[in-house]
Amino acid sequence: MTRALVLHPDIDTGSAGPSRDPDLALEEAVSLAHALPDLAVVDSAVVRLRKPDAGRLFGKGKREEMKARVAAAEADLVLVDGPLTPVQQRNLERDWDVKILDRTGLILEIFSDRAATREGVLQVEMAALSYQRTRLVRAWTHLERQRGGLGFVGGPGETQIEADRRAIDEQLVRLRKQLDKVARTRTLHRAARAKVPYPIVALVGYTNAGKSTLFNRLTGAEVSAKDMLFATLDPTMRRVVLPHGGPEVILSDTVGFISDLPTELVAAFRATLEEVLEADLICHVRDISHPETEAQAHDVEAILESLGVAGETPRIEVWNKIDRLDDAARAAALTQAARGERVHAVSAVTGQGIEALVAAMSEALAETRHMSTLHLRFDEGRRRAWLYENDLVEDERQSEAGFDVTVRWTARQEARFREI
Repeated sequence: MTRALVLHPDIDTGSAGPSRDPDLALEEAVSLAHALPDLAVVDSAVVRLRKPDAGRLFGKGKREEMKARVAAAEADLVLVDGPLTPVQQRNLERDWDVKILDRTGLILEIFSDRAATREGVLQVEMAALSYQRTRLVRAWTHLERQRGGLGFVGGPGETQIEADRRAIDEQLVRLRKQLDKVARTRTLHRAARAKVPYPIVALVGYTNAGKSTLFNRLTGAEVSAKDMLFATLDPTMRRVVLPHGGPEVILSDTVGFISDLPTELVAAFRATLEEVLEADLICHVRDISHPETEAQAHDVEAILESLGVAGETPRIEVWNKIDRLDDAARAAALTQAARGERVHAVSAVTGQGIEALVAAMSEALAETRHMSTLHLRFDEGRRRAWLYENDLVEDERQSEAGFDVTVRWTARQEARFREI
């Protein structure tokens, strides 16, 4: 078991705008650390900084103070909740004589530990290699080692770093080829899904907001729903009939978002969020009991925007975990949610509010449908039968040339019909 010390640098941003509560940021960082099974958090602290040191992040006094803390905790690893440059990481490791990992490195470790599908594994490997490539200045402590020669050309270790960088680039090329194959397979699966005329409902939200618990409540599935950051890493999909006369839908549980998500991972996991990009309805699940639920919601919306999720896609905001609020706060949340358009307060654990949420989902999906009038010849019986099988026909009149059929359907259903 690796003993870890977690540090959150609270950098004075002056008048740059409101920043997050450093104590809550530290709490989230500790939760991230707990997401790795072989880590034991033995100490944690907020380290306030007026100005970051270019070479070591922390000033001399803070470095000495933290070195004593590392020794007292007998830590094997220091997790810095923020970005570190390769030079800062290398220098701190030398100063404290301990392994250092920044926020990006930690999240990569978690994703590597959790990824289950072939695509997820490949994407994590690519993100990790891209990250590692920038760290070669730190990664190699044998900088004097040469690959032959007298060492007169290039400087100590330059040839080794170049060789390592080339090896990483070659591995990235191999991984991209493998990922392309997997992506093509996913494209085929997606095309097959498109032929199924069910709307897609995507659950999105900040990590640990309770998406998987809600998914299980709605589908009866047994998706991992631990009280842990990044418990779900690969998209899970289930076909489900919404109760009370609701439509049949495909429900998708997605990877949780997080503030300051490493850019390598936003790119690497874009494919796992394809269900969100294609969704007919997005349910934004929020942990309404969290002190920074508004900031978390802002982070989710920012990432959705960066992914190119269309603003016109219908959305429902789900205020989850009302069971964790006291009576007064719960009553206030229920009242506030009732005033909001497409806002529902629920508890995925107890089931409170789920029935109203399902009704709202059915209503929202109905609104995404549009009316069309089709003329079908008598020899187009297969297409006519498909419309009836999928309960799309609103009205039908027979003429001398065939059938004039009025249908109510989604764009996905219309596209499927055109292919028949």
